[in-house]
Amino acid sequence: MQLRYSFRLYPNGPQRAALARGFGCARVVFNDALRARKDAHEQGRPYPRTGELSKQVITEAKKTEARAWLGQVSAVVLQQSLRDLDTAYANFFASIRGTHKGPKIAEPRFKSRKDNRHSIRFTANARWKMTPGGDLSLPRIGDVRVKWSRALPSVPSTVTVVKNAAGRYFASFVVETAPETLPAVEPVVGIDLGLGHFAVLSDGTKIDAPRFLRRAEKNLKREQRRLSRKAKGSNNRDKARVKVARAHARVADARREFHHHLSTRIIRENQAIAVEDLAVKGLARTRLAKSVHDAGWSAFVTMMEYKAAKFGRDFHRIGRFEPTSQVCSACGVKDGPKPLHIRVWECGTCRTVLDRDINAAINVAKAAGLAVSARGAQVRPVLVPAQRGEAGTHRDGQTTVVGIPVLRAGSGSQGHFDTFLGRGVALNVFGHTLDVLGKRR
Repeated sequence: MQLRYSFRLYPNGPQRAALARGFGCARVVFNDALRARKDAHEQGRPYPRTGELSKQVITEAKKTEARAWLGQVSAVVLQQSLRDLDTAYANFFASIRGTHKGPKIAEPRFKSRKDNRHSIRFTANARWKMTPGGDLSLPRIGDVRVKWSRALPSVPSTVTVVKNAAGRYFASFVVETAPETLPAVEPVVGIDLGLGHFAVLSDGTKIDAPRFLRRAEKNLKREQRRLSRKAKGSNNRDKARVKVARAHARVADARREFHHHLSTRIIRENQAIAVEDLAVKGLARTRLAKSVHDAGWSAFVTMMEYKAAKFGRDFHRIGRFEPTSQVCSACGVKDGPKPLHIRVWECGTCRTVLDRDINAAINVAKAAGLAVSARGAQVRPVLVPAQRGEAGTHRDGQTTVVGIPVLRAGSGSQGHFDTFLGRGVALNVFGHTLDVLGKRR
């Protein structure tokens, strides 16, 4: 399987200028090729092929005075920009035909130098390499310092240099990795994702929602107010924009780290995992939109899915229309929908008192075909009726049944415990003896 590894880059001043030049040249080639294809479509001509575009917007353009500076960057970077345009058109046409998995994809648009993200890609033809000192040697840029947080599992063939909105640089590698099968374990788990608790497991474990965005709102509001006061187009506004972007990046990094730690723990401790396919896009249109985005359910589920494939675990998604919160996990009877404020409910059939979230997690696991116990969902055990031999009149003359007392009023009201008698219940309250029908005697 293929995995992406990202590492932080720390280019110096000249290297940042060279990278900015590479970003700009790749953007211009992409826009020129996109304009050529749009003009051909408007004039009724067939789309020019990649070879024709390469000759027109790269080879011939370098000979002109207006595009002579394209020769200052690696030719591989410009060719990969054309490959990106081909991929964008292929995804767009596949989306129109309905053969593309996922949401609909719009037609490729022109890139702007004010975009939040810029990237260039180097293939093996560019002869990039990792130096013995641990730097990343890029053509026309130099040896860039890298923060290696872990070793790559195999030798990558390409590297993509990315600059995000916060002004941080990253080197992204896509490498082939072999599956690492973990030792088999017995537990299986169903997961119910929510907002009050980020995740509730079918074994009764509840994981609190960190709410990274909510906790950082005070700082974000302060930086955004400062940004709103800066004049548009000024250098101070650009500096304030970077501060806002860095504040958001810290929140995103903390959320991603939380997702990685939790997903790895669940994968290691369970042999099979089941989750519900939530309609995140629909929930993001409600008044809970900020909390839904802050939770990051989609990213968390995606992490668990690829880690399950990597470590040899079973991963299941159940349909979003499965009534996991309406079905009793003890007896399987559907008890109907319930408002969100009801967190504990009693089954109308078996009278089991259930925790709403744990019950839903157990039903998620059962819908995926996993064998889990329903005992974890019970808030308190059900009442077990007395056996036939324990209640009623006994032929041997015994008039009481040991262990089934009836509570009477306290000692201050002349009360004490009475027991079941052969003909009913006798209760002494305030000096009056009442039988089961409430008659004074």
